[in-house]
Amino acid sequence: MFTPERLVLARKRRRMTLAALARKADISAQSLTAFENHRKNPSAETLSSLATALRFPISFFHADPAPDMPPGAVSFRAPSKMSAAERDSALSSGSIAATLNTWLEERFSLPKPDVPALPELTPEQAAEHVRGLWRLGEAPAPNMVHLLEAHGVRVFSLAPDCLDVDAFSTTRHGTPYVFLNTRKTGERGRFDAAHELGHLVLHSGYQSPRGPEAEAAADSFASAFLMPRSGILAQQLNNASVERILSAKRRWKVSAMALAYRLRTMKLLSEWRFHQAAKQLAQMGYRKGEPNSDLVRENSQLLAKVFEALRGIGMTPSEIAAEMNIDPEELNHFVFGLIPVGFQGGGELTAPARPALRVVT
Repeated sequence: MFTPERLVLARKRRRMTLAALARKADISAQSLTAFENHRKNPSAETLSSLATALRFPISFFHADPAPDMPPGAVSFRAPSKMSAAERDSALSSGSIAATLNTWLEERFSLPKPDVPALPELTPEQAAEHVRGLWRLGEAPAPNMVHLLEAHGVRVFSLAPDCLDVDAFSTTRHGTPYVFLNTRKTGERGRFDAAHELGHLVLHSGYQSPRGPEAEAAADSFASAFLMPRSGILAQQLNNASVERILSAKRRWKVSAMALAYRLRTMKLLSEWRFHQAAKQLAQMGYRKGEPNSDLVRENSQLLAKVFEALRGIGMTPSEIAAEMNIDPEELNHFVFGLIPVGFQGGGELTAPARPALRVVT
């Protein structure tokens, strides 16, 4: 059976309009509209042309509809910079990743969600509450991806053609998702992860607040979560010089600008000192990056364990992708590049009886 929703999903994933796909597949736009609106099914030859144009296996279009990602239920990092095509492509990536999550949950025992909804609290209060609930104390937050995964958040990477999107998050049927850009520095990647956690905590729900106010609240949450007030005060950073900021930012694993801003909001830097520090940091290259940083970009521990377990029973990346009705390269986009796409496996290694697998983080 042909699944029209899958055609819409594939087209949006590839950022194609109906007219663009019609030209590439040599099919009329009227026929495409009929296919997508359940009025007509494509012939085998037509579906093959569509699959080639969209770079998806034919089986992708016969699978059940993928989990949807309604725009109103998703919090985007820096949404004002996004075009509609970028948004739709990112949401389509999210739908495919959610399909992968369903596949994983059928085979593995994954951590249960443990993210509180605290819309009634201020961002600072919410950050303190979550740190207390997760027993982080006053110390710097550990690996943020590992931390989110341990508390039931499904964390996936954004595909290379979606990297104009900084990050986004949503909750589906009680399961929280976070999607992260992998081109950021380690420090900024951690802030994005904390920012999306802020959305999950402060703005959970289908019609939750969106826009500049919500983004500012998520930023404030991330700042307080990564740089807890008591821990910062203990470091005695009053009127800190740029050199002191650069030294302290390594302890907290945050960007120099993020630490300077946190000191300003805590009134440990005056407005004048903050602007002087920000100007000097910008001249040193810290507005766009983190010069000489040795902080490694964080990725998924849970997915690494999953693929290790699957390799242990002889399941190749090609087989995993085939069960997902996508190719290995597409699968690799969502899993932080953790599978060796150069090794196709040939489908020769099989396990006569796959044991029940359990992943514990």
